[in-house]
Amino acid sequence: MSSTGQKSSYRLSITIIGALFFIFGFVTWINGTLIPYLKIACELKTDLQSYLIAFAFFIAYTVMAIPSSLVLKKVGYKKGMSLGLLIMAVGAALFVPAANARNYDMFLTGLFIIGTGLALLQTASNPYVSIIGPIESAASRISIMGIANKTAGIIAGLIFGYIALNDADALLLKLKTMDATAKSIALDELAHRVVTPYIIISIVLVVLAVCVYYSALPDMHDQGESGTDAAPAVAQRSSVFDYPHLLLGVLALFLYVGVEVMAGDTIISYGKSLGIELAKARFFTQGTLACMLVGYIVGIITIPKYISQEGALKICAIIGALFTVLAVVTTGYTSVLFIALLGLANSLMWPAIFPLAINGLGKFTKIGSAFMIMAIAGGALLPLLYGKLSLSFGSQNSYLLMVPCYLFILYYAVKGHKAGLKKA
Repeated sequence: MSSTGQKSSYRLSITIIGALFFIFGFVTWINGTLIPYLKIACELKTDLQSYLIAFAFFIAYTVMAIPSSLVLKKVGYKKGMSLGLLIMAVGAALFVPAANARNYDMFLTGLFIIGTGLALLQTASNPYVSIIGPIESAASRISIMGIANKTAGIIAGLIFGYIALNDADALLLKLKTMDATAKSIALDELAHRVVTPYIIISIVLVVLAVCVYYSALPDMHDQGESGTDAAPAVAQRSSVFDYPHLLLGVLALFLYVGVEVMAGDTIISYGKSLGIELAKARFFTQGTLACMLVGYIVGIITIPKYISQEGALKICAIIGALFTVLAVVTTGYTSVLFIALLGLANSLMWPAIFPLAINGLGKFTKIGSAFMIMAIAGGALLPLLYGKLSLSFGSQNSYLLMVPCYLFILYYAVKGHKAGLKKA
């Protein structure tokens, strides 16, 4: 292929994958709004119950990541992406009967199915972005994907915040004075607000699945997939478990996703616990995502020209621990601001951890990627642990859970990412 043709193919691939990351962001960051929304609509008693929304969504990554890698091995990256979009469409469509019945379990099932589709998409798209160009600039490419992801999250939160929570404060006051019949009618009306948006989302996902399937997106081959051309950084080994830098990377990613979801999905409820009206608090998740956007832009400009991937990870881990402590020792809007600023700390963690962890895996790249996607379960488990701790120690003090998470990520940036990486 000519140089011009290669550049054209590269741009097409990046554009398509960027569109997919936009979809990831749109459906993922709606959860921050769904948590307080479904707590009202489904009459949940505690924040801990509402954090099952994040659990149902993110636990699908752990359950389905290995099956996803097997699917990709069978059908390839492109068909796998298309299938993932179709699965997501099924989950989105389930929101319609869930809203009609105002059934929390059905909402959670729909979120799990959406997460299943995303597990397949993420297992395919993340290594795709990493191996489509030089590994040392993978963090910069993933940062571009992150901009698409978080821009979509901001848009989704604004749209759904307006649809679902615009008059939530007034509604909560009215519900206290309503009889059982009037209350049921009001809550049914609230639940029905998501029907049309999720029908639209389902249709868009189906259309995108068809577009990806018939697109000219090339199928990439993993480094050393045939077993004959191992990546130069490390000799090929007999098992994926023989790569300690991958296993440590899985734990680092688990902790990173956990703190990212905690910062983005609990901040609205945290603001409400401080006495801030939902009409204002519903914008807080967008503040977190905006900080992440700033971080991505910095990453695109600086990596790898001015700073290495591991250098960026060190800085992010340090400021993450610092902002967490400041969020706990300050009060009111200042405390909320530091939770939002965690978006800046979290921004370059995925772009740095993912390529560092799969570097040199060769024929184990797909299964290694699946392990990394399984680590997204951190977004399912750590917010639940935060919710449990908040019952005993309060919402603010429980954010200290993040500090040891950031310290381990710092260790991975300094030393862990090099574990076992000795030249053949």
